[in-house]
Amino acid sequence: MPEIVTMNVTEARAQFSSLLNSVFRGDQRVIVEKNGIPVVALISADHLTRLERFEEASSVEFGQLLNEMRQAFADLTTEEIEAEVERIVQKDREEQRALRLAQRTT
Repeated sequence: MPEIVTMNVTEARAQFSSLLNSVFRGDQRVIVEKNGIPVVALISADHLTRLERFEEASSVEFGQLLNEMRQAFADLTTEEIEAEVERIVQKDREEQRALRLAQRTT
């Protein structure tokens, strides 16, 4: 796994050539900050390709999941789906509230 290095834009500009070589070799990934805010990352072209493949696969999986959900709820009206979602959200909120209360008392 490459080392992740963070530097400001002035440092990155001064070391750009050596950073490119280090990133290309797979030794480093570089996060460049401007005024303390991360603005860009230097990664190898190989890592970018892998990231793009991952994003594409994730997108396909998400689309498949949406289709499965549509099929599972195909026989329900919009109002029934909204009511079920509201019930689930309310139940989750109550569970989270109970957890927070339990943590406070311990």
